[in-house]
Amino acid sequence: MRKVFPTSRAGRALTVGAALLCAGAALAPVGTAAASTATESGRLVDYVALGDSYASAPLVPTQVDAKCLRSNQNYPSLVASSRSATLTDVSCSGATTADMTVTRNGVPPQLDALDRGTDLVTVTIGGNDIGFSTVLSTCVQLMSTDAPGAPCRSHFAGTSTDQISDAIVRTAPKVARVLRDIHRRAPHARVVLVGYPDLFPEDGVGCTSKSVPLAAGDFAWLRDKEKELNAMLARQARHNRAQYVNTYTPTVGHDLCRPAGERWIETFAPETPAAPVHPNATGEGEMASAVESALARHTWRR
Repeated sequence: MRKVFPTSRAGRALTVGAALLCAGAALAPVGTAAASTATESGRLVDYVALGDSYASAPLVPTQVDAKCLRSNQNYPSLVASSRSATLTDVSCSGATTADMTVTRNGVPPQLDALDRGTDLVTVTIGGNDIGFSTVLSTCVQLMSTDAPGAPCRSHFAGTSTDQISDAIVRTAPKVARVLRDIHRRAPHARVVLVGYPDLFPEDGVGCTSKSVPLAAGDFAWLRDKEKELNAMLARQARHNRAQYVNTYTPTVGHDLCRPAGERWIETFAPETPAAPVHPNATGEGEMASAVESALARHTWRR
């Protein structure tokens, strides 16, 4: 049965956000960030960026691919510039783990960008596998039924089974398979699994705003589900020879409830160019800083 989304401004913005997260998209031409030197041999670092919309940065200026909604100011582009790397960025809005290895809507598998010469791989993936955009749209629709309560939590976790926790468990082996496939295709690469930034208030106290149409009790639950997703990603990184980058902690205090100027995650009706409930340009910059810090002490030996 087709879902009916709200017709308010926030609801319309959420519809756009869900479309961004779920739509397939095509690859853009390879982007390159050149610099003087990077590896010990003097060769530039060969960097491939994989992932979903939190990597591609939909609507953040300047967009360089209309189908994948990819920005040249997303965290991979900023990391490439900082690390003196040549960048092949195939991150794409709407990507799931399946899009790493299959062609969808004419978009080649993201892992096809890898080869034995790849030095560095970053990947942000998993949010679309658990259906996070659908969760958010449901939360918005249910808000009016119990604004002071937690109707979305009751909907997804009101019985003995938490549907989102189950989805995270089911996604874990998919993420593991992606990491193993990356190692197989790029055996010499440093592999970095980048987690998701802080979307909701860390203290669990929500905000009353037309641009954030969520029930008061659902903020803490959504926060916990995101933390659960990030914890799963961190475990899979440890178990599959990848480095996990925590972008959550550095972004605490800059969630979608913060006022403009302090907010690094946009609301359901963005005031700064970005997709709803996604990092704006500052947020992507902070994600890049977290990745750069993780890479800072690494010496390229090829």
